[in-house]
Amino acid sequence: MQSVKAGLRLGFLLSFACAGTMANAATDPGFLLTATAKNFDSYFPGELANGYVSTFTSPRGAESNLSYLVALMDYGKDDIARPAAIPGWTGIDYRASSTDAWLNLAPLKPAVFQDYQQVLDLHEATLTTRYRYVDHGKATQVEVVSFVSAASPHLAAVRLSITPEFDGVVELSFPLVLWAPYQPRLPLAKLPGDTGLTGDRFRQALEAHGLALKALPPATPDRAAIWYHGDTRILDADGNTSNLTMWLDGQATNGPRMAEAVAVELPRGVRPVETKLDQTGNRLALDVRIKVGKRKTYAFTKYVALSREGWGGDAKADLALAEAARAGGFATMLDAQRAAWAKLWRSDIRINGDPQAQLAVHSDLYYLLANVAPDSAWGVGACGLTTGYAGHVFWDSDSWIFPALLLLHPGRSRSIVMFRGRTLPAAQQRAQQAGFAGAKYPWEADPGNGSEQVLFAAHRLSVGEIHINADIAIAQWQYWLATHDLAWLRKDGWPVIRDVAGFWASRATYDAAKRRYEIRDVVSVEEPYAHVDDDAFTNASAAKALRIATAAATLVGASADPRWATVAAGLHLPFSDAGQHHLDFDPGVPRAPDDHDFALLAFPSLDLPMSETVRRNDYELSAGPARAGRDSPATMGLAPLTIAAAASGNSADVARWLQRNVSPDMLKPPFNVRTETPGNNAGWFLTGSAGFVQSLVYGLTGLRIEDDGLIQAYPPVLPDGWKSLTLTDVTFRGKHFDITVDRDASGKPRLQREPR
Repeated sequence: MQSVKAGLRLGFLLSFACAGTMANAATDPGFLLTATAKNFDSYFPGELANGYVSTFTSPRGAESNLSYLVALMDYGKDDIARPAAIPGWTGIDYRASSTDAWLNLAPLKPAVFQDYQQVLDLHEATLTTRYRYVDHGKATQVEVVSFVSAASPHLAAVRLSITPEFDGVVELSFPLVLWAPYQPRLPLAKLPGDTGLTGDRFRQALEAHGLALKALPPATPDRAAIWYHGDTRILDADGNTSNLTMWLDGQATNGPRMAEAVAVELPRGVRPVETKLDQTGNRLALDVRIKVGKRKTYAFTKYVALSREGWGGDAKADLALAEAARAGGFATMLDAQRAAWAKLWRSDIRINGDPQAQLAVHSDLYYLLANVAPDSAWGVGACGLTTGYAGHVFWDSDSWIFPALLLLHPGRSRSIVMFRGRTLPAAQQRAQQAGFAGAKYPWEADPGNGSEQVLFAAHRLSVGEIHINADIAIAQWQYWLATHDLAWLRKDGWPVIRDVAGFWASRATYDAAKRRYEIRDVVSVEEPYAHVDDDAFTNASAAKALRIATAAATLVGASADPRWATVAAGLHLPFSDAGQHHLDFDPGVPRAPDDHDFALLAFPSLDLPMSETVRRNDYELSAGPARAGRDSPATMGLAPLTIAAAASGNSADVARWLQRNVSPDMLKPPFNVRTETPGNNAGWFLTGSAGFVQSLVYGLTGLRIEDDGLIQAYPPVLPDGWKSLTLTDVTFRGKHFDITVDRDASGKPRLQREPR
């Protein structure tokens, strides 16, 4: 333990030493999101995170909020794995006297919180809240600054500064909230669903507990009844009033261990009138009373250190980190935070001519960077480090989030492919249990161990929506194409690609009469359609994965199974010769009219080769209902439409879908939290954020990652009013450059590359 403690402390001190004395220059307004008192009733929390630790914003800036650690999962009996809520560390409470109200219990009204402003600075990942707090005739100027450190990922800090407009003795509390076990816990791993989440038996079971699948404004998703957090049991906890420290060890239910520690810093020269340790079943807190003078400013800082099994040490190691942070000081820690995020923002997407789109893409990049840890092997959930989709890993990770990060932040994209390599044994076991060769990856994977964690009511997706296997292999290959890291391919990428190919070769069925291979009885990528044969997206993706395996075998010096090429060449892709467009799946399956989703065939990582005529027809059939207002595409559907429109040369529709991406119903105020749909309030939806980023990185530029390099596969597109789009510090095969789409003298969009 001493070596772990010493290593963590050394890393912490080195990160501060490298930060220097970075000046806090005024931030570009394209990075600032601001809340005012007008947002009190519609406040949708933003997120503060660093890929390992996450928490949420709150209106007062000082509340105790739910917090999570990467892949720290609760494995409750008969339940799916779910993120375990760790003790809440964000809160600092204040009251002007023992007879007044606590700040965090005061009614959220403009008369109480005067001159209110809260700013989420995306460039430095800090939350700053300022207001004049008025209670029983006593007023106090308040400023709260909080962040989760990117420079030293085990650390976070909250600083509360007060300027009382009176003389007297005030009280402050620095708690760790020990959340009570969540109730009711439901047996979701076994709860039957005759027709999925809308089935009567599933609905009746929820009703029996007073629950329903219903979105409640502003920030409760329609699946809150099943996306509740897991629990952390406290094993040991204590504090020291003389040193103003607290620490605890805990464990997620049937899961990994974790730890937290706090070191509190009082204003220089201030000695408390009284200090107490409040230790109950639900609270561990340091409470102090201090004497204050009128119009003098007092700053109180809460330094927090966090760890989990496999990432850091125990409570003693965390306590050493928290105390070291306190010794270094808040300003030093904040400078390191600014330096770390400034380095991240070297790779940026800059839009000249559309401030709304610029702010939207900055917020999307921010949430992606905040939720994906660099150079790790933990999975990335569709809603990041939150309880959305119970923190589980879908194909969203490989086909949506990974490509969005690959060119701009390859270290974070590497974590996504490494997760699939680390959890390959679990996928191999699933394939064997299903009677197939190779590896069958879960539809809904645990971000820690890679096991299947699907609701029993959605079991059909686990069995049938198997295109995820191809999505994973394609992502592995894309990483190789972008990095040419042959050592990684041999050790990590090749085993995944090889076993995915083995699965497809055993899963495909040869129809001798039709002289073709078919993949039968799947759930389509259009999920309402189950038990279909030859889903176009599934078959096209499987064929590409098989061809990738043959190419990868040559690179690593392995023998390719000849069946891979045979099956790839013979896989059936449903097509209408009369209409010159693809079919979604076997035409014998009943389907709703005007209900097509061919746009995914043009998604950058797949990019199915086809003629211009077919490409245009596929797009028109997919976009028609939405364009006519008969269907309003959700966040996830906008990216494929935007990219397919760009590949088809339809600049008017590109602008249409981009504008839809930044509309208020997609980005919840005040902090541009992207939700899955306008109505379901499933926030921090990284899939949608990544889709918007992909629309710019690959859609407007026309760039694709191929064997020959980062090629210009389609003409660039630039919406009217946009002067330019620039991707800064793109990394590709070890080289760094900027890519700009602007207009030539005739007004035609052009793409230019400049080495850095």
